[in-house]
Amino acid sequence: MHPLDPLTPQEISSAASVVRDSFLEAQLIFRVITLSEPPKQQLIPYLEAERLSKRLPPPPPRVAQIQFYLENATQFRQASVDLGARKLYDVKSLDGNHAYVDAGEMKKCEKACLDDPQIQVAIDALQLPDVATVICDPWTYSPDGMNDMSRRVVICFFYAKFSDHDDANHYAYPLEFIAELSDEMKVMEVLKVPSGPDEKMALVNGNLRPFDRTKLHSTSEYHPDLVPERRTTVQPLHVVQPSGPSFQCSGNLINWEKWRFRVGFNYREGLVIHDVTYDGRQIFYRLSLSEMFVPYGDPRAPYPRKAAFDFGNNGGGVNANNLGLGCDCLGHIKYFDAWHHTNDGLPVKMPNVICCHEVDDGILWKHTNYRTDNAVVTRSRVLVLQTIITVSNYEYIFAFQFNQAAELSYEVRATGILSTSFIDIGAKVPYGTVVAPGVMAPYHQHLFSLRVDPAIDGHNNSLMVEESHPAPVEDASSMANVGYVTKKEFVETETSLDTDNRTGRVFKIVNENVTNPISGGPVGYKLVPHYSQMLLAHPSSFHSIRSEFTDHPIWVTRHQDVERFAAGEHTLQSEVGSGIATWIKSREAPQSVRNEDIVIWHTFGTTHNPRVEDWPVMPVEKMLVTLKPINFFTRNPALDVPISNQADNKSVLVVDDAVEGPGACCGSARL
Repeated sequence: MHPLDPLTPQEISSAASVVRDSFLEAQLIFRVITLSEPPKQQLIPYLEAERLSKRLPPPPPRVAQIQFYLENATQFRQASVDLGARKLYDVKSLDGNHAYVDAGEMKKCEKACLDDPQIQVAIDALQLPDVATVICDPWTYSPDGMNDMSRRVVICFFYAKFSDHDDANHYAYPLEFIAELSDEMKVMEVLKVPSGPDEKMALVNGNLRPFDRTKLHSTSEYHPDLVPERRTTVQPLHVVQPSGPSFQCSGNLINWEKWRFRVGFNYREGLVIHDVTYDGRQIFYRLSLSEMFVPYGDPRAPYPRKAAFDFGNNGGGVNANNLGLGCDCLGHIKYFDAWHHTNDGLPVKMPNVICCHEVDDGILWKHTNYRTDNAVVTRSRVLVLQTIITVSNYEYIFAFQFNQAAELSYEVRATGILSTSFIDIGAKVPYGTVVAPGVMAPYHQHLFSLRVDPAIDGHNNSLMVEESHPAPVEDASSMANVGYVTKKEFVETETSLDTDNRTGRVFKIVNENVTNPISGGPVGYKLVPHYSQMLLAHPSSFHSIRSEFTDHPIWVTRHQDVERFAAGEHTLQSEVGSGIATWIKSREAPQSVRNEDIVIWHTFGTTHNPRVEDWPVMPVEKMLVTLKPINFFTRNPALDVPISNQADNKSVLVVDDAVEGPGACCGSARL
């Protein structure tokens, strides 16, 4: 068992048993049973010995982190279990904080709402058609100053569907009321939502109107059973590797095209990449998506309550999909399973939550010598590690992509169904788009935090900021004033930083102790950011206070084992800042990040002002962050990738809609 391997089902059962034995009189509800990753300084000697094929030192102890309720959610506890010694220690109270909400709890919320007499009265007041089925869509509650956040509250939105098909799109029919549900599964209030730009939220008492049947329409379905029309022009495309894949897997260790790394997975971050090397050289210690925040931009009550930390509130890992062979991933696929647990502490298998496969990525490099007309072409192969999560209405596709030029990218794709709001026919509001009759899709943002723990030829690294500026001008009338120079500055202490297109600002993670023999400067990797608009909510808002990482696109901190989540450990109904900015402010003195063990955090995302074309299901919105070597090698590291040739590629020539047979060879061929 490797120190970084996720907990086995036997370890999950053992950890739960140890906790139960320590609280014999309590009815425990387990919320988290996950691997507590070994402290970095303990783990580094083990990883280095393993990498260099030396005698392994004793591994750090396997430890499980446990979060649980004693009887109910108001008695929230955390503890650690030494799995080898079966010892419980470091028990502490988390009262005042809240555990993430999982799908099982949400289903209980749905039932509690729909069974409540107040809700049934509200439904009756709408006078829905007989074929209608009312759907409850629970959301975690974002503070708005209107409720006590020391007790967990769920906000429940209501929709209708007018088909008996299980997958009919209920988001096409938002209803005119919502409910607040307590942690005791009791409806606290039933509220009428605004129907136009000037209306206010109010109690439902006598205020609900009969459902407007002119809203009924047939253009909002997506499921193939309900939308049978499909194009017939798309021909099958097969991904075939006759000799098998180029990657090798040994447990959670992957080797591919000079890359070597370990795959991890946990309930919160989902997919994690550990101990990344290229051609035997260290590059990254740990890579993960730290947090994601989805704040909605409709200021009318109750909609400021819609602001989800999808990892901290809901858990990225626990919402991972079972990836279907031939659908989510194509070609020769290696799947990785995960293990979660029930509220009783029983292990539950999550199959196929990560897929690993290769894709063709077009041309990697090419040159044609115009004097000889000889072209040399090398195609790019990329190794993809992908996971997909569903959080209520949205899907997020997360993928680490490794290429043969020693570049590593992180791609996010957002798809799924827009979260919709009630609106009257003919009404408009300035903070949303009407996408179907009586269906308003509110403006919102998706903001992600990629956590990069670098190890560029070692663990002591620095962050260099480089900008390009016009060279100083001596003669303003000269036609030769074309030069530009770069200005470089090291970041000395923990701070936030902004991107700047005007100066071509580049962020380089470098090792000042290792010099490139060709350039004469430090070896490094540069962060190519996904340029994004930061949080639009005002600094006075709870949206802003709670999501400190969304203020700036780049942050650099000194490594701390406990600082893993950009918005803090406990985000559900948080009312104060507890993430990156708070950590920096809380230091007794400014912490150096020059030639130290550092962490880079990149905030990126999209400002999503919905289009009609995003309805009823949204084409993917792509976001890409890349980490590229910069003076790390002594030449193009992909120079040794095999030249493309027709004998291997077996491309087929198509002429005038007819297949004519094999095309010409490529690679050192005369054009």
